[in-house]
Amino acid sequence: MRQIKTDKISETISRLCRQSNYFLPEDVWRALKESYKKESNENARWTLGQILENATLAGQKEIALCQDTGNLEVFVKIGQEVQVVGGNLKDAINNGVSNGYKEGNLRKSIVADPLFDRKNTGDNTPAQIYYEMVSGDKLEITVLPKGAGSENSSALKMLIPSDGWQGIKNFILDTVKEKAGSSCAPLIVGVGIGGTFSSVSMLAKKALLREVGVNSGNPYYAEREKELLEAINKTGIGPMGTGGKTTALAANIETAPCHIGSLPVAVSMQCHSCRRLTETI
Repeated sequence: MRQIKTDKISETISRLCRQSNYFLPEDVWRALKESYKKESNENARWTLGQILENATLAGQKEIALCQDTGNLEVFVKIGQEVQVVGGNLKDAINNGVSNGYKEGNLRKSIVADPLFDRKNTGDNTPAQIYYEMVSGDKLEITVLPKGAGSENSSALKMLIPSDGWQGIKNFILDTVKEKAGSSCAPLIVGVGIGGTFSSVSMLAKKALLREVGVNSGNPYYAEREKELLEAINKTGIGPMGTGGKTTALAANIETAPCHIGSLPVAVSMQCHSCRRLTETI
């Protein structure tokens, strides 16, 4: 059994909070640059140029890519041979978030109660934490600072099996057409299909963690992803709603088995500032 100290976990989380908010992932960089080269619409091309310049300055100055530094979502893969020592894992993660957001001068956006008392917690905690047990003696941590604009543009629908792929595609396109303008396109569109009402949204969110340009390992869904991305970019919404052919950088699909009588579908929008970072302890 390998022991990992909570202090090490907090230190790692703190660093990931800062770095994920300062530096755009390389795969997103590549996709934005490629879109900039290919975009023929003058307004869209100018907008993409501004997005790239913003990301360049954020990295150089180590300041936030976006003023909305997100509700921090933490995906933790825990090896079965790992023993966390020195305290509680959840507390260690939230301590790291608190330190990272304070030390990094990142905006604190979490309120303690959604209705009665919307008082800011002051340190961007608590984080949204998702645990998964895996084999091995490592602890893999992925952070996803998720802004409210893209999160508010997400959607879920309980379809029926006879709706099929066309029904799923129509729902996704309707969601993009309605909400892309308020979710800071070009988007990464995460799609979850299957599971249950409570789990399909997690599939959609996990789809956002996949690198841009990497399609599903299932050939059928890889083709659906390509078809979906093409259809989204034909909407003409474009970067920040300025037109052109770059409404999305990727459309990723994750699936799970489901009941014979149901077909849950969820769409998790992600803005062009797709901040995510992974580290293994």
